[in-house]
Amino acid sequence: MKYVLVTGGVVSGLGKGVTASSVGVVLKACGLRVTSIKIDPYLNTDAGTMSPFEHGEVFVLDDGGEVDLDLGNYERFLDVRLTKNNNITTGKIYQSVLEKERKGDYLGKTVQVVPHITDAIKNWIESVAVIPVDGKEGPADVCVIELGGTVGDIESMPFIEALRQLSFSVGKVVYMMLPFVLLSKANGNSENIFFDLRPDNFCLIHVSLIPVLGVVGEQKTKPTQHSVRELRALGLTPHLLACRSAQPLLENTKEKLSQFCHVPNQNAHHSILKQLNLLSIAAPPNLQAWTKRAETYDNLKNSNMLIWQVRIAMVGKYVGLADSYLSVVKALLHACIACSLKPSIDWIAASDLEDESAKLTPKDHAAAWETLRNAECVLVPGGFGDRGVGGMILAAKYARENNIPYLGICLGMQISVIEFARSVLGLKRANSNEFDSETPNPVVIFMPEGDYFYIPVDQSGGSYGHKVIIPPFGAAFCPATCRQLVDLRYRNAEYVDERHRHRYEVNPEAIGVLEEAGLKFVGKDETGKRMEILELYSLSVVCHVTKLDLKFFCFLRYPQILELPSHPFYVGVQFHPEFKSRPGRPSALFLGLILAATKQLEAYLNTHQNGC
Repeated sequence: MKYVLVTGGVVSGLGKGVTASSVGVVLKACGLRVTSIKIDPYLNTDAGTMSPFEHGEVFVLDDGGEVDLDLGNYERFLDVRLTKNNNITTGKIYQSVLEKERKGDYLGKTVQVVPHITDAIKNWIESVAVIPVDGKEGPADVCVIELGGTVGDIESMPFIEALRQLSFSVGKVVYMMLPFVLLSKANGNSENIFFDLRPDNFCLIHVSLIPVLGVVGEQKTKPTQHSVRELRALGLTPHLLACRSAQPLLENTKEKLSQFCHVPNQNAHHSILKQLNLLSIAAPPNLQAWTKRAETYDNLKNSNMLIWQVRIAMVGKYVGLADSYLSVVKALLHACIACSLKPSIDWIAASDLEDESAKLTPKDHAAAWETLRNAECVLVPGGFGDRGVGGMILAAKYARENNIPYLGICLGMQISVIEFARSVLGLKRANSNEFDSETPNPVVIFMPEGDYFYIPVDQSGGSYGHKVIIPPFGAAFCPATCRQLVDLRYRNAEYVDERHRHRYEVNPEAIGVLEEAGLKFVGKDETGKRMEILELYSLSVVCHVTKLDLKFFCFLRYPQILELPSHPFYVGVQFHPEFKSRPGRPSALFLGLILAATKQLEAYLNTHQNGC
């Protein structure tokens, strides 16, 4: 196994994740199989309980692992399916070591950071690196490891030491370089042998900052030199530097870094392949597809033509930090690029849409509604807690009543159910048990397998409700629009695998009355009880609510006539389609949203009606 380690220095947030992902793309383009590992030095066992404002989104994997958002970058760039063990945290390492100590696996020895913690880190890396993640058998050729934080952080010291030991242990002992004398105990003779301790199974890339001083406009290399010196003091020497700067590096800056940091100033992928001794088996990089996508994006980004732009209102709880919805943003970008459109995302804090905001912050309230009214489509992403829920309900109602394309994800789907129950069925107190435990009309309830105080990963994460059953096309309760979109993405599969992260679900007892009123559930889980996909029925329907078995709906005894106008796209999903969207292969639901926003959906479906 070959290893590429990506570390960071000077400051955090320089783009180590993008660097690691890009290195993986280039190596994969050379015909090599690549896997990835992200090391997070924090004490949390995973990212599941961390605030989106502090840490960005929680990315969910196929096995239900709740991990750092950088693993989302790896999956999107490399088109692989990682496991929760591909995300290593200090909490996981210490937990595993302490569990062994409690079992007596260390035979009474004093458990220390060195060697027990460092050995656990090395063993974890080496065992995870050989797990295939690309659908093929056998281990990958190269494992790209990203070490979170910056060099010198006290919490990352055990990982630095473990990686130093790993770089030495995986180095080949080949060729002839250093003379030693080996005394043969068998015949007493001595012979000269030669070792080369060059670690050609290990390559270290250090990401650093090159600041440009505003006064003189000079690119300063001293911070990077100090960062490399500190890294060397810890026993690791970088083979390449990836430098972040406000301006392209000047040639004299590159020469200076090469001289003082002892790194080559040459083609990056060639240097990596040379360091890993892979030049003989690697093919020239084939990056035509990536180049084409990048050129399309650059052309759209640099264009001022409004006809190539689609305005998307993102109504959420955590809009103060764009990374809180990183996968949603990327999925929108994938869909827009596929349609040769430039996404223009207008962030709207859901709480600014609420009536209370009109009194407290009238300017923000007016601006939020102005932005919503100017949008061509509305997207309500996932979230937890009751803050901003009122604003999301108002956004869903606005989209439904004004024929604005709408996509609700996870909480966004539940919001559309609550809004529909209140506005169409007249259940003014309809709500989710998450927001009102005493509601007489709980259209969204707590999942019975859950625990209010603790939810195991396999229930709160992606493995729970993993399989989504799609009713056959033409079923009475399955509108053609959503079904065809699903078929375009999943090639007429009877079921689809999607990733989930929720504790609440649509109340199965409320499905009947909701469907009678025109809110159709077109995708269910394996049991047929959990609703996964909803769509507003696209035809006028007449709903006679005369007899209901539901206790909390029993007062609706009089006939109601509901006429719903045709809606271009009103879809909600309980799962998170953004986690499986890929460049060049966008999620069907995001693609449908963008096509509907630009009034191209019907033509697209007619053209692709055979799923080709």
